[in-house]
Amino acid sequence: MAQVKVSILGDSYSTFENWIPEGNEPWYGPAIGNDVKQVEDTWWFRLIEDNGLQLEKNDSWSGATISYTGYGGEDYSPRSFITRADRLGDNPDIIFVFGGTNDAWAGAPIGEFNGTDLYSVRPAIRELFRRLRANYPDALTVAIINTELTPQVESSLLTIAAEEDVPVVRLTAIDKQSGHPSIHGMSQIAAQTWKATAPLLYEKLRNR
Repeated sequence: MAQVKVSILGDSYSTFENWIPEGNEPWYGPAIGNDVKQVEDTWWFRLIEDNGLQLEKNDSWSGATISYTGYGGEDYSPRSFITRADRLGDNPDIIFVFGGTNDAWAGAPIGEFNGTDLYSVRPAIRELFRRLRANYPDALTVAIINTELTPQVESSLLTIAAEEDVPVVRLTAIDKQSGHPSIHGMSQIAAQTWKATAPLLYEKLRNR
């Protein structure tokens, strides 16, 4: 497992100051109003460290939406998950996609399941999964679904992930402070994500 490379495509939940690409906005860091003060307490660092994996790339951006629509209807395409779908390293073995929270909070248009407007949530989710498959055909892509999403965003993620053959981790009962995971919440995310993902990853490694 020490050779398994992990990449993260996320929003504020997966950021930490100085651990994301320059220009991306962090939310987590020593000065925030949350008890997560060090990178070792983040869900992704704990998952990687506890299970002997290695970090390939963390391209997370606070406030990022999967779609191109952000808060107040602003154009968020520069920070969109879709725009960053080719920035996840050379050859990750597994890609964790942890998004949809800001689409729900910003009230982005839902759109149609078979639509093409990337300013809407459903077409954007499908496009994201397809771009990840095209860019990283050998990687296992896993979608992590936050708690407390709007029903439309949650059901859209679940439906499209199933149609695009992307396994999901559906989080439950995550402890949060200021709408973001606390230290305890981070440990819950790490544990729930690894429990759901480990069998898939072992199967992938056996079939290499």
